[in-house]
Amino acid sequence: MALGGQGGGVLTEWLFQACLLEDYPVRSTSIPGVAQRTGSTNYYLEIPTQTARDLGESRPEFCLYPTAGDVDLLIAPEFLELGRAIEQGFVSPDQTTAIASTHRIYSIYEKMPVGDGLYPQADLLAAARAFSLRLIAFDTLELAQRHGLKEINAIILGAVAASGVLPLREESYIKAIERHGIAVETNLRAFRLGLAQVRGMPSPKPTSPAEETWEQAKQKHAEALRGRGAGEFLQLAAEVGGRYPERLWRTLGEALYRLLDYQDAAYARRYLDRLDRIRQVEERVGGVTSDRLTEIVARSLAVWMTYEDAIRVAQYKTRPERFARIAREAGAGQDQLVMVTEYLKPDIEEILGVLPRALVGRLAEWASRRWPGEDKPTFTQILKTTSFPGFLRLWLVTRLRPLRPFSVRFAQEHAFIAEYLDAVERYAVLDLDLGCAVARLAQMVKGYGNVRRRTLRYFTRVLREIVVPLADAELHRGDGFPLTREAVERTRTLLLTQPDNIEPALAAVPAILEKLNSTSRTTPALASR
Repeated sequence: MALGGQGGGVLTEWLFQACLLEDYPVRSTSIPGVAQRTGSTNYYLEIPTQTARDLGESRPEFCLYPTAGDVDLLIAPEFLELGRAIEQGFVSPDQTTAIASTHRIYSIYEKMPVGDGLYPQADLLAAARAFSLRLIAFDTLELAQRHGLKEINAIILGAVAASGVLPLREESYIKAIERHGIAVETNLRAFRLGLAQVRGMPSPKPTSPAEETWEQAKQKHAEALRGRGAGEFLQLAAEVGGRYPERLWRTLGEALYRLLDYQDAAYARRYLDRLDRIRQVEERVGGVTSDRLTEIVARSLAVWMTYEDAIRVAQYKTRPERFARIAREAGAGQDQLVMVTEYLKPDIEEILGVLPRALVGRLAEWASRRWPGEDKPTFTQILKTTSFPGFLRLWLVTRLRPLRPFSVRFAQEHAFIAEYLDAVERYAVLDLDLGCAVARLAQMVKGYGNVRRRTLRYFTRVLREIVVPLADAELHRGDGFPLTREAVERTRTLLLTQPDNIEPALAAVPAILEKLNSTSRTTPALASR
């Protein structure tokens, strides 16, 4: 079950030819389908258990499509496709060997939610283990890229050969690749990688992020920063090691790297100063061993303080590694030219947002009043960043970075950040669980341009129209904040899955307030506090 561009047809042809080479009658069919990820095609091969010589004059009656509960081998070059096969009943715990690549190509429905809409990989893996007789799963894409290859279908063919499910010799798979006659050497190399991976032969394996030590992570980020603040990063990382519990070091290391890459050391230190306030509150309320509030704020604050503006976009689009990645993905050779065209459409607020507030502040306020909605004037830009003039225009935008702290957008974003941190601190003092719930509201703030403005507006409405009135009402009751926590979490979940559906959450507030007021009671201790 392969997506478009994964070489499912070629893989099927290799298997078909390998069967013929060993005198097995074989039937192959394919049914193209429609998916939200470049199309999806099901390829089906049926092979009898006897060769043509053993069968003699008799011949098997072949099926045109697999039957649920009667599949011996299921191949999925992308992990969600394996989940789809399980859902359709093609994977059986008493019969099916499943061979799958664990990498993901995300569907539209996974990309649409403002929050994390990805189908849980752990759930897919658990289902695959439960429903298959044998599961062979590894990241073929990562393995191919690590060895400078693009042929994941040849790696999967090697996995099939190593699995022993089909009654074919290794030599037949190799001859099938050679008979096909396209990219024979690279396909054979990829085939042997898949063979070695499944057979457990030694294969270079990079250290995954989860296995990195704190020292390794620090050195990796320092090397990535190079001359853009490596020394400052190591100094700040050393301070983190002395001020925060070990469980937070990796999170804070990622945050500091992100902030230094985005702006400078002073900006990263400003981040730590803000986080220190939250840390002090949590230690006072939850004790020195509590760190969940600090971790939530550490992640959210780092993302918020590195909001995407025109400077950041230009920074991404002019990096050498991006051009190298594009050329690699296009399969360009050393003697071939690659042209990159950028289609940009910034609106007037995005353009004014990167300019100094003292210079264009009044103009930006006028533009906001003149076009209060999302239909703002835009300025289409088509740039060839592989040409000198096009690259120069974007590179000059990146040189505005020192002016960012004085810009219109900076003042706007940091006003929201200040309101967010004040709310987290205020409610964490009253109830640590409520403080964590309010801290998680930052997950709602996403995107660029109109999406960013809309999510910021929803964030402030939730904070001012849900959190404040409900928390005040429950404060007077003196029974804690269960209803406020529930309302905040429900609203956050709703807006992460349905970004524009804020009204139902707001409409529920009056009824909750009426319920609280009808049973209101104030304890003397709480009133005095």
